[in-house]
Amino acid sequence: MAAATFNPKTQTYTSPRPPIHLPTDPNLSLTTFLFQNSSSFPHSLALIDADTDETLTFHQLKLQVFKLAHSLLHLNIHKNDVVLIVAPNSIHFPVCFLAIVALGAIASTCNPSYTVSEISKQVQDCNPKLVITVPELWHKIKELNLPSIIIGSSKSLSSTETPSSKIWYYSELIEMSNVECDLPDKTVTQSDIAALMYSSGTTGTSKGVIVLHKNLIATSLMVTADQDSNGDPRNVFLCFVPMFHMFGLSVAMYSQLRRGNTVVSMGKFNLEKVFWAVEKYRVTHLSVVPPVMVELVKQSAVMKRYDLSSLKQVRSGAAPLGRDVVEECARNIPRADICQESHILFWP
Repeated sequence: MAAATFNPKTQTYTSPRPPIHLPTDPNLSLTTFLFQNSSSFPHSLALIDADTDETLTFHQLKLQVFKLAHSLLHLNIHKNDVVLIVAPNSIHFPVCFLAIVALGAIASTCNPSYTVSEISKQVQDCNPKLVITVPELWHKIKELNLPSIIIGSSKSLSSTETPSSKIWYYSELIEMSNVECDLPDKTVTQSDIAALMYSSGTTGTSKGVIVLHKNLIATSLMVTADQDSNGDPRNVFLCFVPMFHMFGLSVAMYSQLRRGNTVVSMGKFNLEKVFWAVEKYRVTHLSVVPPVMVELVKQSAVMKRYDLSSLKQVRSGAAPLGRDVVEECARNIPRADICQESHILFWP
């Protein structure tokens, strides 16, 4: 593709790419936007869990989101209420996020590796009405004394571990809901708050960042524009970057589901498991951060033990990459484009 042109009079660059047309309907949530076209590919795989091998088709994903949204409503979650998600990547994370925002409620995501003290600080700041977590993190969450949903079944924890009556189980909420085809009748607009994300706190105290529905809708169209203009078929994206982070939530998960791509979730990063997942699920796209790109260079011997021929693109974000790293990575994965955010640095 040609380079951007520069106008010295206006001191502006013009992209050679066509403009992105954003939806004009103000009464549009990012959940309804995601499922606008999914009826065209209901049986295509939306999510694969690399840790459990569980899968959800787009029809199943839509149904679980609708069921959980109705269950949240029955738990007295309404518009502008905050629900805290403290969980690693899984196929259930997107369901929880999409169900929350479908009601006009606000999803606040939290780093699952935080200590009880760090989680408590975020709780004090965002004031959640409900927490969604996993059994492995319950020892942290129970200290908050908040109503909670455990991702799993009632067999996940013993009754002595969950003495409170304000605890529900994800699988049972899904099973009990008899909803088949519609979201709760709630008016949600593009200008409503969808998420309350928190900065890493590298320059001081972690700060909450408001994300609107239209922010994520616009990002999804921007992120997938090249796939659309290239006429790409539906791709397979491996998501091991954390979904509690904006890069994982917006770029690696939501944007790809919106386009109809398959997202393979991985709860914890392990480089050899990444290679294994690429081979097993025929992953076409990797979204990584620079330290992972460096590891791709260092572990070339391990990489050669796996079939990575399905990879079409490795995209790095969050920080710059050195030229030597880019070129070495391109040699290790010769069929894939090596990109930094929206800029292709090397292509076959």
